[in-house]
Amino acid sequence: MKQQPDIQWDSLPFGYIKTDYNVRCTYKDGEWGPIEVSQDEYIPLHIAATCLHYGQESFEGLKAFRGKDGKIRVFRMDENAKRFIRSAEGIMMQPMPVELFCEMVRKVVKLNARFVPPYGTGASLYIRPLEIGTSAQVGVKPSKEYTVIMFVTPVGPYFKEGFKPSKVCLSREYDRVAPKGTGSFKIGGNYAASLQAGEKAHDLGYSVMLYLDPKEKKYLDECGAANIFGIRGNSYITPASPSILPSITNKSVRQIARDLGMEVEERQIPYEELETFEEVGSCGTAAVISPVAEIHDLDNGKKFIFSTNNEAGPKSTQLFNALRAIQLGEAEDKHGWVEIIEEED
Repeated sequence: MKQQPDIQWDSLPFGYIKTDYNVRCTYKDGEWGPIEVSQDEYIPLHIAATCLHYGQESFEGLKAFRGKDGKIRVFRMDENAKRFIRSAEGIMMQPMPVELFCEMVRKVVKLNARFVPPYGTGASLYIRPLEIGTSAQVGVKPSKEYTVIMFVTPVGPYFKEGFKPSKVCLSREYDRVAPKGTGSFKIGGNYAASLQAGEKAHDLGYSVMLYLDPKEKKYLDECGAANIFGIRGNSYITPASPSILPSITNKSVRQIARDLGMEVEERQIPYEELETFEEVGSCGTAAVISPVAEIHDLDNGKKFIFSTNNEAGPKSTQLFNALRAIQLGEAEDKHGWVEIIEEED
């Protein structure tokens, strides 16, 4: 077993920390090459690469956890592989086969096993796959060559307050994506387009900006970079929209809600329905579930209150704990969502 890094796991932020290795794979001459291992944090890139000029770039985010039994578990990497394919196809990049993607995940986790945070710290190992177009080209057309890079970094909670309700704002001044655009793909351009709205939210003291649909401004869209859900009675309600990124965490929470006997609805959610919810939260790989205390409509001053005691609601807490228990090996993985990565002695 390699020496453990000198990291204060309990106070780890959500950010980048250098680890031992990253892995890479290149598509060239019509085929994917072998997986290469590197200790270099930089990549050689031509100044005319399509990723720099025409936005041919997509990425993923998934996590590995140190379980109660000391074993390392990766959560639903096959689903990330499928979404990675969908994003690549959406912007005309070469999709990486699911098994090759999963092989790279296994390798990068195993190589950096000493950076998987200990059980009980609330931290995890974040895995970031990235695909870029690398052909030198001037002229708007797809690249002929692509590189996939996977690196890992240990992370703490995405929001510094952890599993505590946060305040969210809403404004019709911003669109996250265009109607029938790239909103359902995990590409960097979508996140660049959200930076201005996100910074405004932070400047005003809110965690994120909640968006309405980009076409009619009538329906809930995404909450920052995460899916949103509402709970009313025994129902879990989340938006269905072609402009929303399909969240693997949301997909998992929906299944857990069904397992717990809740009704699950995926449909358009009118803005006016906010006032009928007993609990609201957002969900994604980074934060898992982030409860919402209140939503402040910056345009009309209206506030929707969901928590007054700085505590998450009972249903959100139950869903969060159930998902974390599977990720940490505390509960039966009856859906086959985790894969155990065997460590080298």
